[in-house]
Amino acid sequence: MALVNPGFVEEVRRSDRFNASACMNCGVCSAVCPMGIELLPRKLFRYVLLGVKDRVLEHGEAIYSCLLCKLCEVNCPAQVQIAENVRSLRYYMNKKVFKI
Repeated sequence: MALVNPGFVEEVRRSDRFNASACMNCGVCSAVCPMGIELLPRKLFRYVLLGVKDRVLEHGEAIYSCLLCKLCEVNCPAQVQIAENVRSLRYYMNKKVFKI
């Protein structure tokens, strides 16, 4: 059972460029990912928007496995700034989880 935190997206948002809500869940990002990371960003961003913090933290390895190559971003029909969103998640995890 996961707890829902409606303010989680605001905790993660470190800039106005965190535009995960623009994601249409089309799957193009997952299809073109050279790492084959199916989780990113479709499900991961949805977890953030829904406030399911535990689910996001469970997938820390996937968050840090992203190459930030922007291949997904270039092909995104909704123009989601995926690399910036992943950077925001990494920043959040570094500050709040790992306390770096």
